[in-house]
Amino acid sequence: MLAKLTRSAALRARRQYVRTMFRFMGHALEAISRSDQKVIDDARPLPEGFIFQMMVLPSGPSLVLEHTGQGELRYLGGDYDGKVDLSIRFKHMAHAFLVLSFQEKTTEAFANDRMVVDGDIGYGVRMTRILNRLESVILPRLIASRAVKEYPADLGLLEKVPGAIGIYRRVLTGLIRDLRKEALPI
Repeated sequence: MLAKLTRSAALRARRQYVRTMFRFMGHALEAISRSDQKVIDDARPLPEGFIFQMMVLPSGPSLVLEHTGQGELRYLGGDYDGKVDLSIRFKHMAHAFLVLSFQEKTTEAFANDRMVVDGDIGYGVRMTRILNRLESVILPRLIASRAVKEYPADLGLLEKVPGAIGIYRRVLTGLIRDLRKEALPI
């Protein structure tokens, strides 16, 4: 009985962690697309109105972004139910947890058949580069090196620290805005 309760609590905690990380990543991707030239350059070729989704199958947490043009991404939340141009879906909550807790690189998860890409694979590679850049900028090098295929050699401390501070500030602002929306009566 105790083992069953412990397993159930662990599953709930894992699900909440993934949901929180998706929300954080959505705001962080929006923020970095406004300040990091490499991300802007990678996102610019995406069609305006392009919708990207990352989610856990079958109906787990998700994040959805829209390319609004000129390399800028806008976080649409996790409850978007419209047409999606590119979807990266984890096959199981445990797989998403491994990647989002930096125990497994995204490329390894894909190679281990833990995720499915639905849409143009070229756009999938582009979005993975954007995600890798985000992780490289906001995470300490030791952790980022575990999360990305190759840590950027040209990302120095003088670029990394101000970039990370700006992203974290914008993420905090976005999370506070979300909490205020959730607290308002309908």
